[in-house]
Amino acid sequence: MTARPDNPTTTYDFVGIGLGPFNLGLACLTEPIAELDGVFLESKPDFEWHAGMFLDGAHLQTPFMSDLVTLADPTSPYSFLNYLKEKGRLYSFYIRENFYPLRVEYDDYCRWAASKLSNVRFGTTVTEVTYDEEAGLYVVRTAAGDTYRARHLVLGTGTPPYIPEACQGLGGDFLHNSRYLQNKAELQKKESITLVGSGQSAAEIYYDLLSEIDVHGYRLNWVTRSPRFFPLEYTKLTLEMTSPEYVDYFRELPEATRYRLTAEQKGLFKGIDGDLINEIFDLLYQKNLGGPVPTRLLTNSALNGARYENGTYTLSFRQEEQQKDFELDSQGLVLATGYKYAEPEFLKPVRDRLVYDSQGNYDVARNYAVDVTGRGIFLQNAGVHTHSITSPDLGMGPYRNAYIIRELLGTEYYPVEKTIAFQEFSV
Repeated sequence: MTARPDNPTTTYDFVGIGLGPFNLGLACLTEPIAELDGVFLESKPDFEWHAGMFLDGAHLQTPFMSDLVTLADPTSPYSFLNYLKEKGRLYSFYIRENFYPLRVEYDDYCRWAASKLSNVRFGTTVTEVTYDEEAGLYVVRTAAGDTYRARHLVLGTGTPPYIPEACQGLGGDFLHNSRYLQNKAELQKKESITLVGSGQSAAEIYYDLLSEIDVHGYRLNWVTRSPRFFPLEYTKLTLEMTSPEYVDYFRELPEATRYRLTAEQKGLFKGIDGDLINEIFDLLYQKNLGGPVPTRLLTNSALNGARYENGTYTLSFRQEEQQKDFELDSQGLVLATGYKYAEPEFLKPVRDRLVYDSQGNYDVARNYAVDVTGRGIFLQNAGVHTHSITSPDLGMGPYRNAYIIRELLGTEYYPVEKTIAFQEFSV
């Protein structure tokens, strides 16, 4: 990709808005393509990926090959293995014999890749996107007053932290797990801590707090709406559901069926690493050798109310199988409640060009487009309801980007796989 000076007369082939791992991968894959001229705009001053969850030893739940580029272009200079080679850690990683990069390591890898790109503009906040009907171009305006004109947009603004309705507007100093590490020291000064959530982040925080419970002397609760602390399903035939064939199958199902499956398939991408579940049990066993540990684990319990008074949260839960209500008092509150897509405000002027389903979510086309033309605005992630578990999967990011690049170019630059699964999903 040929970098050009930004000026009001420049017309780009595309503008990428937001720079999480998926748009960063697209930036890496489009950088060498002379026929494509694009730019990526990110409001943050530098790349940042879940910095609040860089707990010691925390690792990705996907192997290193699910990096920014490898599954689209194994020869790319932006691969994780090339990063290791440049950092002098390739042999150490080899000897480690563990396919799963540490989370802090993956973040550093992404920063390394971003630092090598000419098509990324950090510290650039998009404030408005309009459409110039006469020119057939999208006009992207920024807080600094700059203007970018492009034939296509690629939305990669990510999914912001989700705060349950019961806690919206709640006072005090409660945390979403995305801010855990920065606030851990203050949290551990409290007499009691309640953690709400059921996925990998909740489990990592619980293990971390349980490890130091006897040092700080707090009471610790872990409450989840799920019927159990369920493991991530990671068997190989299940992993074939992260495949082009499954996307084809899932996308063609009736909308109501897709939404039902979305709810049922959470264990395929939101579960806890099985080894971590076992480590939590072993730590509980060890801690209880000296007597009962002041911790509770509660399942089937939905948070439906909360109030804050005099430094204490009173949390109202419903035990859904028993249909019984109960309350917990806690000085500290951590919400490991995940992330949920929110349509950016800057898209309001072009909402009439976006397509939605009956639930008010984007009706994401098979080619990842979300606009009326079917090839003008593309969406990264936020498509679980149309593309199933492939949407948030890091390993499917390069596939999606190869697909989007084909749409932008009109020709296939990187091979786009059509079949990789042994099983058949449709009849």
